[in-house]
Amino acid sequence: MAPKDVSAAGEGIRMLVVVAVATLLLLLAAILSNRVSPLVALILIPALATLLLGQAVEMPAYIIKGIGQIAPIAGMFVFAILFFGIMTDVGLLAPLVSGILKLVGRKPSRITLGTAALALLIHLDGSGAVCFLVTIPALRPLYDELGMDRRVLACTASMAAGVNFLPWTGPTARAAASLKLSVSEIFTPLIGVQLVGLGFVFAASWYLGHREEKRLGLGHEQTSGAGLSASAVAVAAGHGSDPGSLRPSLFPLNLALTLAVVALMVSGIAEPVVVFMLGTALALAINYPAPAQQRARIEAHAPAAMLMVGVLLAAGAFTGIFNGTGMIKALASASVGLVPDAFGQHIPLFLASVAMPLSLVFDPDSFYFGVLPVIAEVAGHYGVAPVKVAQAALLGQMTTGFPVSPLTPATFLVAGLSGIELGAHQRFSIPWLFGASLVMTGSAVLFGVLA
Repeated sequence: MAPKDVSAAGEGIRMLVVVAVATLLLLLAAILSNRVSPLVALILIPALATLLLGQAVEMPAYIIKGIGQIAPIAGMFVFAILFFGIMTDVGLLAPLVSGILKLVGRKPSRITLGTAALALLIHLDGSGAVCFLVTIPALRPLYDELGMDRRVLACTASMAAGVNFLPWTGPTARAAASLKLSVSEIFTPLIGVQLVGLGFVFAASWYLGHREEKRLGLGHEQTSGAGLSASAVAVAAGHGSDPGSLRPSLFPLNLALTLAVVALMVSGIAEPVVVFMLGTALALAINYPAPAQQRARIEAHAPAAMLMVGVLLAAGAFTGIFNGTGMIKALASASVGLVPDAFGQHIPLFLASVAMPLSLVFDPDSFYFGVLPVIAEVAGHYGVAPVKVAQAALLGQMTTGFPVSPLTPATFLVAGLSGIELGAHQRFSIPWLFGASLVMTGSAVLFGVLA
């Protein structure tokens, strides 16, 4: 290649790096400042970048390719929300919730364990807001009656929801969409790691409850007897379901369907989007045979589904442009020179160790769609598979970190429902949530996930 050609190629790469950095910074600033919605930022900012690079003609092809790669994940998210929403509507969780609330009694160490179990159960639909809206109001009267610290209520619910990252929850879907991986490829190797994390959650919850028993000086007489009243248990177990949508007689069939859907999805026998599509169709046909009933259930859960799907498709446009223009490769190549060779192989381990605190700095969209692809590309230069980077991020970034991040509405919901100051919630809960993240990181290393 002639010197002039080499110089021109170098100039082209530098231009790509400059535009890529500017695009990422503008994207982060737009999302973090809350000046525009993530959907708008993910579409318009990379589109502007293609104009600066003189690739406007190619932009539609980049976007279509990016959306095509995102489509299965977006479809999975839609039907997962619909499926678990329908299962909640029919009352599948009600007996389990009721049983937990009846078992906790008045012993703080049992109450905190029940808090964690209830939050874990309600969070199966992947919604942090619903989890906290059900768990905290259900148990706060009991905490107040015994004089227990409300920060413990907020912390135990946050730990259970944070460690319970699932294939259909936002962070997993974002990580898969951003790095063009399947959710089962990311999640299945993490099942053992998550179980260790849940073990930490229940151990920590028991400890916090036991500490409350000692602080309050409660003896056997004070901790024996019934917990919540029967009416309070009934309200919490129903958690806002329309009585007309309940199907108690179909409980065994709905339970079998749910277990089959989850088992098929985790096993990887079929693509998650296919499993949830079939599961949703069966759930509607079994529980609500009339077309009007089916439309009503779909419309009830459509807003939550469509909001996230819009963001995922916009992210497809962003990643399609970022990859198609060559910006991601140019930025990663430039970043490789900043990473010491001895450190390159350990990028996933380092990312997992700081993933939870990063939740206080980056919201999920800016991190998973703006930062994670660059980290994965840099790690790839050292032979690290993208799936390892995705798994490392899920051990803390907007999983254990989301209930204390000022960038998520759920954090304010936890503090408000618990009746405590936001700062008090963060100071109390962050060490425990960070501890859960580090325990899962250690287990991921021991199990060879992040070897």
